[in-house]
Amino acid sequence: MSFYDEYRSKLRSPEEAVKIVRDGDWVDYISNVGFPSLLDAALAKRRDELHGVRVQGNLMFGPMQVVECDPSREHFHYNSWHLSAYERKLCDRGLCSFSPMLFRNLVWYYQNFLHVNVAMMCVTPMDRHGYFNLSCATGMGLGILRSADVVILEVNERLPRICGGFDEVVHISEVDFVVEGEHPPLPQFPLQTPTAEDIAIAQLLIPHIRSGATLQLGIGAMPNVVGAVLAESDVKDLGMHTELCGDAYYRLYKAGKLTNRRKSFQRDKGATGLVFGTQELYDWVADNPGVIAEPLSFLNDPAVIAKNDNMISVNNCIAVDLYGQIYAETAGMRQISGTGGQLDYLTGTVGSKGGKAFICMTSSFVDRDGVRHSRILPEPTGGIVTDPRSQAFWIVTEFGAVNLAGCATWERAQRLVSVAHPDFREELIRAAEKQRIWK
Repeated sequence: MSFYDEYRSKLRSPEEAVKIVRDGDWVDYISNVGFPSLLDAALAKRRDELHGVRVQGNLMFGPMQVVECDPSREHFHYNSWHLSAYERKLCDRGLCSFSPMLFRNLVWYYQNFLHVNVAMMCVTPMDRHGYFNLSCATGMGLGILRSADVVILEVNERLPRICGGFDEVVHISEVDFVVEGEHPPLPQFPLQTPTAEDIAIAQLLIPHIRSGATLQLGIGAMPNVVGAVLAESDVKDLGMHTELCGDAYYRLYKAGKLTNRRKSFQRDKGATGLVFGTQELYDWVADNPGVIAEPLSFLNDPAVIAKNDNMISVNNCIAVDLYGQIYAETAGMRQISGTGGQLDYLTGTVGSKGGKAFICMTSSFVDRDGVRHSRILPEPTGGIVTDPRSQAFWIVTEFGAVNLAGCATWERAQRLVSVAHPDFREELIRAAEKQRIWK
């Protein structure tokens, strides 16, 4: 039987394919633009005949019909490993549960502790050798598919085929069912307009980034602003080693700054695990030998990250307390995103020769009632700590950049107060004195 004959023998309508799902099953949607929208719609139509089906995913951009059709969560119970803005709103409505993890460990969880009944995701059309490309969800796709009892692939003609280091494809022989159908354009995530504070923070980082550095830019507005400012700078021959490739990297490439020529590890290749952004980004990564997709279990391994000399890691956070504990995934007890790879990049970057790890935030924010709050907190809040104080290094606000490495508690407090919003510095000093961490 040829690959095409095997393909045809496994071809089903979405409605036929999802008949395999039973009460109590674990159904996995994998990640981001790999979301299988046709299968999701077909599964939602079976709502009244199914109960207790667990649906797992992460960074889903919605709408997810199995969630929206079942506000009681009696039939489908959705859980996310890392929240997108859409999933955050689902959490606020009680329609999504959060599953803590490090992205590096995710496939290991599946291999050792979790049982997936049905895995389904969008892939590119099959090539003449019988392979489907996992595209923008390569970072975890194959590991989850291979842990499942049943694999259903939804062919999305709009997904870019991304060259791989390894584990970027799945063969037709490993697949149970294939689904076809028309898809709308991929979700678009243009760069946000930076604030004056964002630009000030980015400009504080530029002196620390030298030509030939390799960049990891995290999820969010601030890392993207750093990329935009770098594109206008004199820095050149930058490299990419990141869990997420967004439009900041494409902007650096267009400006002639991103060449990967001076990388000490995987030279001439920009490495990533996940991709989402604008259509220009999707077009750039498609069949581009200069961009490779690899598993996050490899990319986010601190030992692998450290192989890149002059590694620069730039990530967001929500708040930092005076002890240096970093809150990057919750606001109080409200889940905002997830740990992802931030802790791994903090660890791996400081193991790099010449590496520096930066956590960025505006010094304050104004709530819906017009009240200003400090992002540098006087004491631990009871929220979820993403990065322990022992892994806190450079903290950057619009008022400065301070390095906490090797600092005593009073030195940490002093340095953090120095980059706090002026309106809160006296209050923070009093709190530090009360806790005996002020000199």
